[in-house]
Amino acid sequence: MKKKKKIIKISALILVCILIISIIAFGIYVSDYYHAEEYDMIYDNVIEKKNYIIYGGLEAEKGFIFYPGAKVEEKAYEPILNQIKEEVCCILVKMPFHLAVLNPDAAKEVIEDIPQIQKWYVGGHSLGGAMAAEFAAYDKRVQGLILLAAYPTKELNDIPVLSLYGSEDGVLNMEKYTSSIGLASDVTEILIEGGNHAQFGNYGEQSKDKQARISAEEQWRETAEQIITFIKEN
Repeated sequence: MKKKKKIIKISALILVCILIISIIAFGIYVSDYYHAEEYDMIYDNVIEKKNYIIYGGLEAEKGFIFYPGAKVEEKAYEPILNQIKEEVCCILVKMPFHLAVLNPDAAKEVIEDIPQIQKWYVGGHSLGGAMAAEFAAYDKRVQGLILLAAYPTKELNDIPVLSLYGSEDGVLNMEKYTSSIGLASDVTEILIEGGNHAQFGNYGEQSKDKQARISAEEQWRETAEQIITFIKEN
C-alpha cells in the first residue's frame, strides 16, 4: 500500500513538473514575436477597442475584419488597412498572445458589436488567414474571404475568395496551398511578382522567407488595390 502511494506521489510530482515546464516553454515561445516597425500614419478616424482596432467610418456599408499572422504584432498590418479604410471600414483584431489559432471566432464579436454594417468580409495573413477561413466556412454573414499567403482548411462552399501571395514567398507551403485552395469553389488567385511573405505586414524580415524584389510599399499598395476591387465586386 505504501509503495502504491509513493508511486502516486511521484507520478503527481512528475505531472506538476511537466506542467510547469510547459507553461514556461509557452511563455518563452509567445514572448518572442515580430514587432510592428515604424510607419508614418495619420490616426484620423481610428478607434481602438479592447479586442480590436477600427479604421474608417462605421457608417460604411461594408466591413473588413482582419486576422494578423502568427506571432506578429497586429499593428504591423496598418499600412494595408490604412489604404483600404477610405473605401471600406476595416477592423484589425487583437489576438491572444498574437496567435489567431487561440481565437478563430474573433470576427463574431466584431460583427455583433457593429450591427449597422450589413456586409462583412474576413481575411488574414498566413495562420491568420487560415483561421479567418475557418470562421467564414460556417458563418453565413460573411460575404467574402481574403487570404494573404494563406490557404483554407475547410470547404468554403460558394463564398467568393481572393487569394494573394508573393512570388518570393519562402514561408508559405505551396504544396499544401495547392492541395487546399481547391476547398474554395469561387477563388481569384493573384500572384504578386517580387513580393514575399513578410511584406504583407510591416515587421521586417521573417525567418525562412526569401528576399523580396519589390519594396514593401509597392506590395502594400498592390495588395490594398486588389482587396478594394474584390470587395467592390462582391
